[in-house]
Amino acid sequence: MASTDRPQLAVRSPADLIAAVPYLLGFHPADSVVAVAMLGRQIIFAARADLPDPSTDLVERARHLAGVIRRQGAEAATVVGYGPSDRVTPAVDAVRAALSAGGMEVLDALRVTGDRWWSYLCTEPDCCPPEGRHYDPAANPVTAAAVFAGQVALPDRAALVAQVAPVDGPARDAARAATARARLRLTEVLKQAAESDLLGSRAVGTAGLEAVREAQRRQRRGERLDDDEVAWLSLLMTHLPVRDHAWERTDGRDRDIALWTDVLRRAEPELVAAPGALLAFAAWRAGQGALAAVALERTLSLHPHYSLAVLLDDMLRRGVPPSELDGWPSEGMPGVIRPRKRRRRRRR
Repeated sequence: MASTDRPQLAVRSPADLIAAVPYLLGFHPADSVVAVAMLGRQIIFAARADLPDPSTDLVERARHLAGVIRRQGAEAATVVGYGPSDRVTPAVDAVRAALSAGGMEVLDALRVTGDRWWSYLCTEPDCCPPEGRHYDPAANPVTAAAVFAGQVALPDRAALVAQVAPVDGPARDAARAATARARLRLTEVLKQAAESDLLGSRAVGTAGLEAVREAQRRQRRGERLDDDEVAWLSLLMTHLPVRDHAWERTDGRDRDIALWTDVLRRAEPELVAAPGALLAFAAWRAGQGALAAVALERTLSLHPHYSLAVLLDDMLRRGVPPSELDGWPSEGMPGVIRPRKRRRRRRR
């Protein structure tokens, strides 16, 4: 299976790099410090953290950000702070120090405030005047290249959070009613299960596998599931074998992200764990770490001990690159031990 990492963007100047960052993150950062991993002239990754307040352990946060960058196999990095000078400068200095301590070359350290940028490493007034340099990302060729490659930069992180927020109003009422019907349907499936089917697990598994396959067939055809289909699918995925079947058929394709986003938004709160984790997995595989993060935030806020979400959250925080999972599912997922299938003994 080919890697689903995002296309790499070439940069030749600080303005190019500043224009590229929102497309790597998925949104335009504010009050943030961003570490950009570089391989040659190619940007390969960006990790972001909020600008810390005075009570935050600045050194520890900087070490974490630097550790994430080192795990990407980068040769060098650039640090960019977004916000006012008094808050940006300490954060940028701490990340620079952490990167250097880990043996990483720091190519530049920048501050972006409004529509101007400054370099902490450049002291030449002709290149970096004291009043900063004006930049217009809309006119930058990197922006055009990112848009052409299908990358999106939302206005801010709140817009990204809104993409995974639950539907409300009449749509929520319809989803709630559909979930009630799905529960009655599940009761009938269990009633009709064979006596040898302990707790009806085989019957639920069969229904779940068919629901997953039908949902993905519909998604490939560009068709949206109706409320009853979403409710039935989200209810059946509380059965772990069904969730795992869906997981093994999910990767970083646009259709996977679209399907699990839709199911997550319409699922009832008690049923969001599986679709939320699968959306996070698909987004992470696509190199959309910010989308994966907000999907996990919503999932873990409702189901803090859901093991797949906890595992993915840990991988995201440690900066495990999506390429680590090339070959999934045959090669397995890092940190997950799957039971071996028992071989059937031949009768003599």
